[in-house]
Amino acid sequence: MGILYEGDVTGHSLESICKRRLTGEGCGTAVQDFVRSLISDITERIDEIDTFIRKAAPVWPIEQVSIVDRNIIRIAVSEITCFNKTPIKVAINEAVELGKIYGSDSSSRFINGVLGSLVGNKIG
Repeated sequence: MGILYEGDVTGHSLESICKRRLTGEGCGTAVQDFVRSLISDITERIDEIDTFIRKAAPVWPIEQVSIVDRNIIRIAVSEITCFNKTPIKVAINEAVELGKIYGSDSSSRFINGVLGSLVGNKIG
């Protein structure tokens, strides 16, 4: 999430942020590979993922959704639609927990609602 957040705030390329941050984190190869795959999927499908979010939260223009919430949802959508290893409920629960930790008081409810709507509409 930090990589996506930094990219939104600074405008730097996600590839350069990923390279810099993963090198300094001391992550294992498997974690680094997963993060790179996740970032790559989100980058390649950003318009498609954001369309899912727009449909699930039509009252909230994507530009008005907080950077934290937007990127947490992007991660979950990518995990659900691209990486079949993460069960849908697990991806949603992880996203909700990230919202509780990093978002506002209402983030977890918003994230849960958007992802629940997306899953209900058979995303992916």
